[in-house]
Amino acid sequence: MVTETANRKGPPLPEARIAVVGAGSWGTALAQLLADKGYDVDLWTFEDEIRQQIRDLRENTVYLPGCPLSENIRPDTDLDAVVREKDLVVMVVPSHVMRQVAERLSGHLPPTCIVVSASKGIENTTHLTMTGILAETLQGHDPRYLAALSGPSFAREVARRVPTVVTVAARDEAVAAYVQRVFAAPWFRVYTNEDVIGVELGGAVKNVIAIAAGVIDGLGLGLNTRAALITRGLTEIRRLGLALGANPRTFTGLAGMGDLVLTCTGALSRNHTVGVKLGEGKRLEEILAEMRMVAEGVKTAKSVYNLSRRLGVEMPISHEIYRILYEGTSPAEGVMRLMTRDLKDELDEH
Repeated sequence: MVTETANRKGPPLPEARIAVVGAGSWGTALAQLLADKGYDVDLWTFEDEIRQQIRDLRENTVYLPGCPLSENIRPDTDLDAVVREKDLVVMVVPSHVMRQVAERLSGHLPPTCIVVSASKGIENTTHLTMTGILAETLQGHDPRYLAALSGPSFAREVARRVPTVVTVAARDEAVAAYVQRVFAAPWFRVYTNEDVIGVELGGAVKNVIAIAAGVIDGLGLGLNTRAALITRGLTEIRRLGLALGANPRTFTGLAGMGDLVLTCTGALSRNHTVGVKLGEGKRLEEILAEMRMVAEGVKTAKSVYNLSRRLGVEMPISHEIYRILYEGTSPAEGVMRLMTRDLKDELDEH
């Protein structure tokens, strides 16, 4: 059925049944995007406070303030009711609770329900990406119907219809094409990609590099420093991707360079904000206590550090961020250690 729908010309069927699981800023923005296209969207909210706000005020004042929400969005705290009999389920929960939420869905989704991960991270214990967790957890669900949506996309701008371009990756070309057509709008352009692991790694590891870019800015260092940091950060993402079988071209695209540049330079980036405050001398515990939304790079830094060491992949920037976050290394010390490493060829693959 997916193949027939994906190959049909014109917009996707308006009667497609869609659920969005997670009502943070990104989940709310994606629900609004789909509702703007005319879909009825069931939105799972963890907090009853958020459910009431969206239902009564048509606004998520906690995670996406100032963005009016469509009447087509139906918020609910009952996860089973939200995902029941859906054609498409979009997972937008923090990466560290993806497994817990997916376990609650296991056995409740049709085998051919398309599940799209719009979350970005790598699990600490297993080093699985989000679709890896879903494939392992959703019992009886065909993994060909899993997809990942990623790219340079701040939630607030998407909700306000600022032109945005992303990519969706799936093992099955027809699945990717179907998801592409469901999400595509005149203000939201969607490309497809078969490299699921590359797209997910780009989206996850760029958050670690964004913390590093924030540290550079918090220390008051220059644009030269930040440009070098972003460039060498992309090299690290590519190295890890190659070790895990990704297509290196993915990292020059939207889920790689595109998302990396946005998150390392944009004022709306939570990960960059964490880095800035670290560079200014604040302690991590203090920074996180001030934030209600999740900065995924903090937890992902631990996954990247352990995974890269296990695989023997050299990722010096990511390792310094891990040391700053978890071992008490000062930001200035981390920068000095990076700048005084052994000299080498720029284009080495290791």
